[in-house]
Amino acid sequence: MTSAASLKAVFLDRDGTLNEDPGYINHPSLMKLLPGVGEALASLKAAGFELIVVSNQSGVGRGIIPPQELPKIHARMDELLSHWGVQMDFYSLCTHRPEEGCPCRKPSPKLLIDGARERGVDLMRSYMVGDKVVDLEAGRAAGVRGVALVRTGHGKETEASSATLADFIGADLRAVASWILSQET
Repeated sequence: MTSAASLKAVFLDRDGTLNEDPGYINHPSLMKLLPGVGEALASLKAAGFELIVVSNQSGVGRGIIPPQELPKIHARMDELLSHWGVQMDFYSLCTHRPEEGCPCRKPSPKLLIDGARERGVDLMRSYMVGDKVVDLEAGRAAGVRGVALVRTGHGKETEASSATLADFIGADLRAVASWILSQET
């Protein structure tokens, strides 16, 4: 049995990192995985990583996403991932609007810290992956082993302005997963 202190995770932003980002996803039918995400997550899971989504979902606080839809949207994500025998281990979400100044909204590390606590994960053995500056900053502030930027979603714009925040920049989640796995050997 694995002790809690030995668990490691990949913390993943959702929109633009795992799935297409058409704006506020307010219905399960809008959940569409990006190419290669299933394979990438399956390789990380096979290597013993917990998979934890950390996502700002201000559409709830703005009244655009009905709160009861979020679990259905995530169930749809897990349903799509089941083709690769994968599902997310935990969803750590901030549903507040940016102007509310809540302590959980990225770039605060609270979503990562809460997810790590919930799943018994060692942050120093873990990674953060996202497509925006706030994702990279949250990972750094949480003290994870590495932060990676994907060029999907808003990643290309983020790379142009903040590439130095990332330990690795990959074309997509497959490239980032390969980098993470290479760090483990």
